[in-house]
Amino acid sequence: MTAGTWTLHRREDGQLLAELVVTDGDFPWLNARVVAHDGLDTVRPLFAEQLRLADDGGQFDPAYDRVRDAVTLRYPEGHDVPEFLLHLEGGEAWWRWSDEPF
Repeated sequence: MTAGTWTLHRREDGQLLAELVVTDGDFPWLNARVVAHDGLDTVRPLFAEQLRLADDGGQFDPAYDRVRDAVTLRYPEGHDVPEFLLHLEGGEAWWRWSDEPF
């Protein structure tokens, strides 16, 4: 498990949207508690839409592209995660990541 606090930022201006405090993991996934900051509510609908479409491969990819266009995920050390699949619902988040494109 990669412990620590990862951060979610608005891609447009780098504003901190949330801290993702790792609580558990089951490789390749990490689970976290979401500490919301100002602005997170502006992207929550994007995450809700991609979760709703999770079982619809044809619609999921464009929905997730909208998430990726809106946010960046940063490692606990502060640099951007090159590739990630992040789900966020309420006060919980879960994701997998890679240092290389999927």
